[in-house]
Amino acid sequence: MKVISRIIQSAIVSILAFAANAHTADANSEKCYGIVKAGMNDCQTHNTSCASSATKDKQPDAFVFVPKGLCEKIVDGSLTPKEK
Repeated sequence: MKVISRIIQSAIVSILAFAANAHTADANSEKCYGIVKAGMNDCQTHNTSCASSATKDKQPDAFVFVPKGLCEKIVDGSLTPKEK
């Protein structure tokens, strides 16, 4: 059952990350760290200077823009960069 839950969780995060990748920063969005798939981040990380540069899934310092209030509802989502 845990495996199925993790698969569903990953699929949801992937869909949200993909959808958020097309989303731009505005007053109704926020940065959500720790949920991106490799290569799907919206902007620079602590170690890189461009979008789409995350080297691994759920990279703690990579973010995508999501609608305000959504990040904290996503498993592993954080409004601040996570410690590595």
